[in-house]
Amino acid sequence: MLSSTAVAMRMYVLLSMLIASFILASVLQAQQGPAGQSVPALLKASKWQKRVLLLCAPAPDDADLRRQQQLLEPVRAGLDSRDLVVREVIISQLSTADKQYLTQRLGVAAGGFTAVLIGKDGGVKRRETRPLPPATLFSTIDAMPMRQQEMRGKQ
Repeated sequence: MLSSTAVAMRMYVLLSMLIASFILASVLQAQQGPAGQSVPALLKASKWQKRVLLLCAPAPDDADLRRQQQLLEPVRAGLDSRDLVVREVIISQLSTADKQYLTQRLGVAAGGFTAVLIGKDGGVKRRETRPLPPATLFSTIDAMPMRQQEMRGKQ
């Protein structure tokens, strides 16, 4: 039978391990950037389900990022009807792996604003270094074969 000191010591060790686990989970989530999900994980989870518009900027106060947000705000219904998820990606807040993924796989320059439209198939459909007008964004999406099929199915 264990003494009360041994039981207290085991409880202390278990509690310490639990706290350490929570701290580690918090650190790992912070490394994954906004919304707690890495860019590749977001794109993998969205594949065949959602289109993704990545708004990549070096800092949260980037003028082009703010302008793009202003342009998209009044057209939320159009974004939703096109199964489009908009994700802000602040490059200075990303892990090294996410930065490499953006630059090497998606062609995003680290020093400026880039809007990247990813189709449901996971492919890059459009890349712009200036804010994208909603009409241009919507016409790009509406010309996609999968979107054409979606529109025919809703009629």
